[in-house]
Amino acid sequence: MSLIDFARPEARLAPESGIVAVLNYGRTREGLIPLWTGEGDLPTPAFIADAARQALADGETFYTWQRGIPELRAALARYHTRHFARPFQPEEFLVTTGGMQAILLAIQAIAGQGDEVVYLAPAWPNFAGALGIAGGIPVAVTLDHSGNGWSCDVGKIEAAISPRTKALFINTPSNPTGWTADRETLVQILDIARRHGLWIVADEIYTHFHYGEGRAASFMDIMNDDDRILFVNSFSKNWAMTGWRVGWLRVHPELQQMFENLIQYSTSGVAQFMQRGAVAALDHGDPFIFEQVARARAARDIACDILGATGRANFAAPQGAFYLFFKVDGVTDSHQAAFDIVDRANVGLAPGTAFGAGGEAFFRICFHRRLDQVEEASHRLAGWIRGL
Repeated sequence: MSLIDFARPEARLAPESGIVAVLNYGRTREGLIPLWTGEGDLPTPAFIADAARQALADGETFYTWQRGIPELRAALARYHTRHFARPFQPEEFLVTTGGMQAILLAIQAIAGQGDEVVYLAPAWPNFAGALGIAGGIPVAVTLDHSGNGWSCDVGKIEAAISPRTKALFINTPSNPTGWTADRETLVQILDIARRHGLWIVADEIYTHFHYGEGRAASFMDIMNDDDRILFVNSFSKNWAMTGWRVGWLRVHPELQQMFENLIQYSTSGVAQFMQRGAVAALDHGDPFIFEQVARARAARDIACDILGATGRANFAAPQGAFYLFFKVDGVTDSHQAAFDIVDRANVGLAPGTAFGAGGEAFFRICFHRRLDQVEEASHRLAGWIRGL
């Protein structure tokens, strides 16, 4: 036996990221246009970095509040009050080491060995992977796909619920599909959770990246104070802070001490100087968000026009997020094809196999980049498609 045989099966069998496999294969290629990961190309704005830099200069490098510094929790309350048209209090928020830790804490709080959580697929793989490592069982409910795009049959969610189900994980706007729930769909999902006594883990990180009017619909628009909803979020997307690893949880104040304990026994909090940057992002970053969304909308239209002109790329323009999830006539193995695209088109994208059930024949490109790069990458992909 080897050493790894003595590790927990859940850890030993954790799947390799299908996105990272392609990224590692192509990341050193000269001239490659990287559209594989879920981030833009802009560095963090100076007004955010300057706030963190000043905090470092001021010596804010000591242990700090486990729940987040009071100034950041107050800024989170102001931000939500501003964008969701209802009052929020600092006591509803905890600061986490990125959105991924927010998800991990939510899993630790509500699901364990043998517990099931229903989620919508195709999906960003990290939630299902993290739940599996914790001993839980992810149960995929596939979104429906047609020429009109992706849609959610809420009846399929209810049919997937069993006596072992503890929660529903709902990501809207969706990574990778761009599916975005309307208010009525959220009402129906919340009604299912209430009737079955389930938690909802709401991943609404792309709320502002919505290509209808204003932000996307949110569970915050329809919930009651006593609903069992945990909101997981991150500074990564809105404010170009992916490498900072700062996120947050929004929970009922009754759950604050429990989540503080979970933070204490995992990371023991987020560096205070980084939290100062996050305060600046929340209080002064709305114009930057709106500029990013406008640019992403333009990039989406460029990619859709060029790939659509091939007549062989099948997709509907995404309603939200900043990904185009498309399939190509005649291509069934997106994993192998993603490596071929690196070799022949010099474009990096994510294979749909990385996103689980329903995504196998698709590819995901992140179009949240400079418009000239998106245009060039789309032409390269169109050339690859025509050459098949």
